[in-house]
Amino acid sequence: MKKKANRLDAIKMIISSKDIGSQEELMQALGKEGFQLTQATLSRDLKQLKVAKASNTNGKYIYVLPNNIMYKRPNEQSASEMLMNSGFVSLQFSGNIAVIRTRPGYASSMAYDIDNRENPAILGTIAGDDTIMMVLREGVSHGIVRSFLADIIPNLA
Repeated sequence: MKKKANRLDAIKMIISSKDIGSQEELMQALGKEGFQLTQATLSRDLKQLKVAKASNTNGKYIYVLPNNIMYKRPNEQSASEMLMNSGFVSLQFSGNIAVIRTRPGYASSMAYDIDNRENPAILGTIAGDDTIMMVLREGVSHGIVRSFLADIIPNLA
């Protein structure tokens, strides 16, 4: 039987390279790598690694590592390319807060692209699975923010 550290590394490599949706699938993949373990051990390993489930671009829930949550792009698509596939749903404002709704799994990659543009009108974003909350600088017009977002979200209406 292989050591725990090797098993944890194997779990990370498998989750990073394949769309794994269940513990059974993961146990089978580990078995192919020579690891024999119980479901309870695998469950503890996943908890230790802080593995979560997140929706991929096809809407299927798969295991992801903490630093990869919602950023897993198996086809290496940019957020803009993903959004051309109808990821964007709506944009609404309330004072200095903007709320963007997306299809499941699209919000985090879109927020990542918004944050990386470093627009001084936007203080920051918080993203879930299908919703982004943006905090806008006081006094910034919604039109300026909408124009900025139109460069990132091609189908922004």
